[in-house]
Amino acid sequence: MILHQLIDYETLRIIWWLLLGVLLINFAVTDGFDLGIGTLLPFVAKTDTERRIAINAIGATWEGNQVWLILGGGAIFAAWPPLYAVSFSGFYLAMFAVLFALILRPVAFKYRSKRESARWKAGWDWALFIGGFVPSLIFGVAVGNVLQGVPFRFADDMRIYYEGSFFELLNPYALLCGLLSVAMLAMHGAAWLQLKTDGVVADRARRYGSLAALATIVLFALGGVALWYGVEGYHITSEINPAGPSNPLLKTVDRAPGAWFANYVSHPWMMIAPILGLLGAIAALLSMLARREVAPLLFSKLALFGIISTVGVSMFPFILPSSLDPRSSLTVWDASSSHMTLFIMLVVAVLFLPIILLYTAWVYRVLWGKIDAGAVSDKSHHAY
Repeated sequence: MILHQLIDYETLRIIWWLLLGVLLINFAVTDGFDLGIGTLLPFVAKTDTERRIAINAIGATWEGNQVWLILGGGAIFAAWPPLYAVSFSGFYLAMFAVLFALILRPVAFKYRSKRESARWKAGWDWALFIGGFVPSLIFGVAVGNVLQGVPFRFADDMRIYYEGSFFELLNPYALLCGLLSVAMLAMHGAAWLQLKTDGVVADRARRYGSLAALATIVLFALGGVALWYGVEGYHITSEINPAGPSNPLLKTVDRAPGAWFANYVSHPWMMIAPILGLLGAIAALLSMLARREVAPLLFSKLALFGIISTVGVSMFPFILPSSLDPRSSLTVWDASSSHMTLFIMLVVAVLFLPIILLYTAWVYRVLWGKIDAGAVSDKSHHAY
């Protein structure tokens, strides 16, 4: 028996769909609070010392947190080539804006304190805000467009044609999802900041984090209502072959109002995802108001897990629907790499993901502790 046949093609496709979700959720849970603190920086820190405290709360770990974004992009490229081709070409300008914002962040970290000029520091502080707010918004806008369908199609020779524009991405529902993304990551950033700091910075983080948690609850609920009444979902109307060839054109797909809720009817256990998203945000809000330290971070992680998982289970088996030609929509069953490729990648993931997780846990253990004015004094050469 050939080794890769130990796991059938259908199971491998499901595993890699789950692994992609794990990578994206890990990115949101780790680098998410970095983005959230960047977004909150103008509000939670008023003096130079306060800003340095906020910056150094993430300064030791932000680079390592980005590994999950790199792994997610690599997984899309290797496991779902058509998804990579469509999304990275159709969302090219949006991706460029995200990369520009993310590039601003390390430059701002390194150069902010190189001069004592207040104007110099203020400029880099705004760069950190852009580096947090812009990716948070665009990631959410992208998810909103995916839920509505993206204007692409496959020709009979499998050439991909994208017929949308950047400004079409900025539609009302996508912007609603973008605001939800900003709110939930700001909530997450505030939860981390009130855990890692004391005094006025922690108090402001708690105040703005509570507002962000409340906004997350409201926007998540509004997003669900809009998805039911205003956004058509997709469903496969032809026979499904989970082990079939990776050719999206071999199926037929229809659009219908409320189609994204069909999985919850067929598999009620999937309701766990939106329930966790909503209850996690509510619990994060209540624990912040109660001035807890650890609980808000744990509950905000739960909220992120639930909200992101809600998108995945609502769309399954779709991973990128096409609004231009629904038949061209990409699904778990027809957009993956070969059986052998998925198996080899799974072996690599099984070997290296635990190492990454253990190293990440060790880094956070070593760098644990609160950041205060003493930790960011001029004598602390390691501080930003």
